Amino acid sequence: MSEKMRAILKAQAGPGLEMHMVDIPEPGPREVLIKVKATSICGTDRHVYHWDDWSASRIKPPLVLGHEVCGHVVQIGRDVTLLKEGDFVSAESHIPCTVCPVCRSGQQHICANLKILGIDTRGTFAEYAVIPEVVAWKNDPDLDPAIAAILEPLGNAVYTALAEPITGQSVAVFGDGPAGINVVGVARASGAGRIFQVGKYPFRLDLGRQMGSDVCLNITEPGTDVVGTILDATEGIGVDVVLEMTGSQQAVSEGLQVLRKGGRFSAFGLPAGPIQMDLANGIVFKGARILGINGRLMWETWFQMAGLLRSGKLDPSPVITHRIPLDDFEQGFAAMDAADRRAGKVVMYPDPADI
Repeated sequence: MSEKMRAILKAQAGPGLEMHMVDIPEPGPREVLIKVKATSICGTDRHVYHWDDWSASRIKPPLVLGHEVCGHVVQIGRDVTLLKEGDFVSAESHIPCTVCPVCRSGQQHICANLKILGIDTRGTFAEYAVIPEVVAWKNDPDLDPAIAAILEPLGNAVYTALAEPITGQSVAVFGDGPAGINVVGVARASGAGRIFQVGKYPFRLDLGRQMGSDVCLNITEPGTDVVGTILDATEGIGVDVVLEMTGSQQAVSEGLQVLRKGGRFSAFGLPAGPIQMDLANGIVFKGARILGINGRLMWETWFQMAGLLRSGKLDPSPVITHRIPLDDFEQGFAAMDAADRRAGKVVMYPDPADI
């Protein structure tokens, strides 16, 4: 294609993003061009918007941002065999090389040469986007585009919750951002027992209740004793599973305290710096299992997620709080930055008629 398209760029180093007219990209031999139906804002995009230290060290402007997306295939590369024009797809954002020892050991999601869509390659905040065939997931054609656009972050929650069996087990979720809310929904849909959610924003904790949490603890409320409350509710034993979605020092420390002996701690949240922990009492003497969660298993997590959605037991719709035109992206980032955090997932549509 030789036409132009609208795209949201990190045009230069520094805070902010800009809407530009750019060339519609051409797919390579093993890539497909999709007409973007919907694309959602990730916390990572927010970091790049504000241009923090991590962004300055990683992002090379000019770059089209975005990696949470769905759309229809409109052009395929000459060596593409699994997709055809018209297919409705979402994208796995972890682009593997497929040939390193890690990939060939069945761990493409943590490829030794991993690239991230919209971080290391041109992204999806645009009318059209190119994605490698290896990361394209074919959706049911009737799936709500807003849900199809958030499958990538929803997959984080599926992997975090289901890295080990969770049916019938008590769970403590630390975090009330979209990841924390989604992981509550996955745990509930997968038959978890009692679910405790720890957060600090009333609006988001209410979303957690809608998704299935039984007890919500707001750490900003005077007198809230997270560890005491959870231990009292579990007769001093602690919960079977901790799903840590924040990366904060407080959450990690409290999570290890409320984990029962022999329990599982899934670590998804990314800390801003090194974390201290009581290795002896929190892990060693408890015989705890600490599982690092990076991305989604390719493709086990995606099949699990599709099955949960088709069953009707998992409905992430409450987490999608904003559906806006792509041109209004500044409003989307403002909603995510608001002090009261009255936003879950913000989904943007290149064609406002699709909202």
